[in-house]
Amino acid sequence: MRQKTSLLLTFFSLFLISCSSVKSTEEAINKGNYDKAIHIALKELTKNKNKTKNEPYIVLLQQGFTKAVDRDLSRIHFLKKEGNKENLKEIYNLYTGLHKRQEHIKPLLPLRINSKEKNASFDFRNYDDDIISAKNDYSQLLYHKATAMLNSNNKLNYRNAYADLKHLNDINPNYKNVTELLDSTHHLGTDYVFVSIKNGTDQVIPKRLEEDLLNFDTYGLNDFWTVYHGKKSKLVTYDYNLNLTFRAINIAPEHVYEKEFVKEKQIKDGFKYLLDDKGNQVKDSLGNSIKVDNFIKATCHFHQFTQSKSVQVSGDVKFIDNHSSQLIEQFPLQSQFTFEHIYANHEGDKRALEQKQLNLLTLRSVVFPSNEQMIYDVGKDVKNQLKDIITKHKFRRN
Repeated sequence: MRQKTSLLLTFFSLFLISCSSVKSTEEAINKGNYDKAIHIALKELTKNKNKTKNEPYIVLLQQGFTKAVDRDLSRIHFLKKEGNKENLKEIYNLYTGLHKRQEHIKPLLPLRINSKEKNASFDFRNYDDDIISAKNDYSQLLYHKATAMLNSNNKLNYRNAYADLKHLNDINPNYKNVTELLDSTHHLGTDYVFVSIKNGTDQVIPKRLEEDLLNFDTYGLNDFWTVYHGKKSKLVTYDYNLNLTFRAINIAPEHVYEKEFVKEKQIKDGFKYLLDDKGNQVKDSLGNSIKVDNFIKATCHFHQFTQSKSVQVSGDVKFIDNHSSQLIEQFPLQSQFTFEHIYANHEGDKRALEQKQLNLLTLRSVVFPSNEQMIYDVGKDVKNQLKDIITKHKFRRN
């Protein structure tokens, strides 16, 4: 009984879903959303076009297609009559849309309407000549607009020109000299940034740190319209300067800190015989003397040594507009790096120590890093901060 009820509920649910889908398709047509109605109908018919319950979708597909074609052709007629060149994009898109709509339906044909004992009728047309003509007209418009902007001496116009040329190349590959124009337009629209480092301290900045900071290939910051150079190129006119200036580098003296403490622990040290109150050995049922663990107190004097050396760096980052020689923005930069090495020795029974303390006993003192190495190590964080500043604050605001 339960199984029968479950099946009835399943069929009823499917029936409701089917009715809801048909209703959604009808609503889409009534609201003028013809392509949405076509999409819903095609989705259902693709599953099984021959099911009797799917026949309403065939009728709705036919209605939606006819209305969509009439709407699009009327729109094209109006746009052509208006004669505005800016309409060429829409005309091209409408013709390609008319063609694609037919291609989506064709694989399902024929679609049989059994209740009327005939196949659904779709007025398919060949839009090839219309598409080619519209594409050529639209391509000519895009090319004219893009080439006109190349004479503007404005990077934003160059970028807009690039977008038009890229779109043109997508819809009409190898059109005239578009491929060459894409390269030149991209170069013209790109912001080139020269990055320099200045040492305003009494410390020597390691050459490898300077090279690392200026190696922008490792930053991953170059984007499509912005390129950073650490070395000047004679072939490039730089739009902006990024100046990193070290104002102070303070290196703390080397220190060794000692910490001593006593560790105690009850540990098992062999065994002993269990004695009774009179001092006699206690026997088991077989007459054997009973053995128990023997615990002793282990004591160890632990000496921990910490080698420490630190460096602090402060400076600033400036964004300069080379065309106006104006400061765009300035950001403070501060970083610190601490070298630390811990080792230890002991006196007494090391069995009283914990494992982490035993590990320290295997280590010995090391040579402190040089000042140059310390500055290089702090430079890793400086590089991350510089990257963060560049990522969050763009040179061009518009």
